[in-house]
Amino acid sequence: MYKLKILILEDNSIVAFEIKRTVEKLGYGVTDTTSNFEEAINSMKSNPADIAIMDIDLGENSKDGIETAKEVQKIKHIPIIFLTAFSDNTTLSKAIKLDPIFYLTKPFKREDLKTNLLIAQTKIKQEKCLVKINEQFSYDLINNHLFCNEEPIKLSKQEKKLFNLLVEAKGNLVSFETIEYEVWPDGPVSNSSLRTLLYRLRIKLQADLIETIQSFGCKLKS
Repeated sequence: MYKLKILILEDNSIVAFEIKRTVEKLGYGVTDTTSNFEEAINSMKSNPADIAIMDIDLGENSKDGIETAKEVQKIKHIPIIFLTAFSDNTTLSKAIKLDPIFYLTKPFKREDLKTNLLIAQTKIKQEKCLVKINEQFSYDLINNHLFCNEEPIKLSKQEKKLFNLLVEAKGNLVSFETIEYEVWPDGPVSNSSLRTLLYRLRIKLQADLIETIQSFGCKLKS
């Protein structure tokens, strides 16, 4: 089973060791334990992590954890868990501009870190099953949910089956025979039923997403 890999950025070696020991006990892997901006960036380039745990205050000889996180996100967009001894509004407002973001104040509890890692893990799973169709539309292949500008569009059972076929085809043509077999598995269906289903779906989308190839099938427009 794949272990999510975590990058640790902490300039205090004792705290870094405790974080490493904790996350490994929780079943995660650790790509590296780093103490400054350059080490963290080099580590991400050579061995990209899935999640980063970063101290914000790294001393005068390094860019802080927030600046490091910004550069890390350019390499790979991953969840960031910030650790800090500060809880002032200025630091917090700078930190929350990064998305996704979790924020723990030192000294933190093991259970709080565990909870944040589980939330980060859930976000990663959700992003993997979310298919971006275009700038407006995305589709959750696991739960068969369609979103327009992050707002859900309610689809009927048959509409979900049809749209799922189109998404999984990745822009390739889905034949009318395949649609009939998958959407109406209990028996043959009239052409008018198929046309009505496509019409209803197009009305809900309010966008020209589906292209019909006469007598053959349909596909999602790229």
